[in-house]
Amino acid sequence: MGATTAPGSDSLLTPGTVYLNTGSLGPCSRVILNRTIEAWTELETNPVAMTYGDGASHLMSDRVREQAAAFLGCAADDLLITRSTTEGMNTVAQGMLLERGDRILTTDQEHEGGSLCWAYLARRRGVEVDFLPVTPQDVDPQTIVARFAAALKPSTKVISVSHVITTTGLRMPIVELSALARSRGLLCVVDGAQAVGNIAVDVKALGCHAYAASGHKWLRGPKGTGFLYVSPDAGARIEPIQREGGRRFVSTSVGVGSIPLVAGLGAAIEAMTATSMAAVERHNLALRARAYEGLSKLPRVRIASPPKGPHATAMVAFEIPASLDSVAVRLAIARRHGVILKTVEKRWFNGLRISTHIFNTEADVDRALAAIAEEVG
Repeated sequence: MGATTAPGSDSLLTPGTVYLNTGSLGPCSRVILNRTIEAWTELETNPVAMTYGDGASHLMSDRVREQAAAFLGCAADDLLITRSTTEGMNTVAQGMLLERGDRILTTDQEHEGGSLCWAYLARRRGVEVDFLPVTPQDVDPQTIVARFAAALKPSTKVISVSHVITTTGLRMPIVELSALARSRGLLCVVDGAQAVGNIAVDVKALGCHAYAASGHKWLRGPKGTGFLYVSPDAGARIEPIQREGGRRFVSTSVGVGSIPLVAGLGAAIEAMTATSMAAVERHNLALRARAYEGLSKLPRVRIASPPKGPHATAMVAFEIPASLDSVAVRLAIARRHGVILKTVEKRWFNGLRISTHIFNTEADVDRALAAIAEEVG
């Protein structure tokens, strides 16, 4: 699949819109949306029978969990369907046996969805959170791992890190960080919000103890879907409440979850599997390279993402002059040019982020570059 693939009538995006913000929320395809609506309609024909009866939706939810497990390279019994990456991270943190004085090592580039769970434990249980700086210049995996190793303390119990950094799209060395954690008897928890559907993910191969991800970003699933993997060898150190009824996880969460959304998530996984992650990555990285090259020619732009290579993903972020307000620039680009970008949170830098995905084209990237050139100069 080349970088000129046309989206056709794949999504419900407003005609004329160039959507380059899948890293925030991905647009559902019509097939996925229709499957979600069909499941909801079917459910409401007989709610109790369709929720609890033989051959009902809970069995469908089990099938979706099996699909998700196959997509992520794990056993279905080790996977929980959730509402988001944030819910998955919260579930992991609340299911840990951490005590006052225990430490979590994370980075200063984590999204709140992957870091507030540790702030909660710090406030409620007195654990300590250490933040390791990761800069746009940090693209050597050995250096990154060495810095993590140097930052570990005797009381460190958890390494928590994003698979793909939300600010810059940097692909982190999760295999090596997981190995480091295991060598020290620590837990490795991964925020995979910007990874699943963006790059190939095999949680077993990564070696982490827990992996939380969203269904509504790069998988383009219904909003309010996600999953959580917990490695069997995490044992009693991570015990989600959903496991209380036995080793086999429930389909969505404790109680009745959103069955139609789970059906839509299954359709999203089917669509991505049919396309293949290898094809998705080739397409997205080709568009990303085009965006990177175009941005490098703009004199008032500083690219904050890694260059082409093994650390790059479909996201490329760039800083703009301090004299310009990044939010105002994003809004102007949307209003005047119909191009949807993401504002990078200003605590990191004053800039914007482009996320290219399978429905985008070279023309989309070129239109975005022209809009950025006009608004930034």
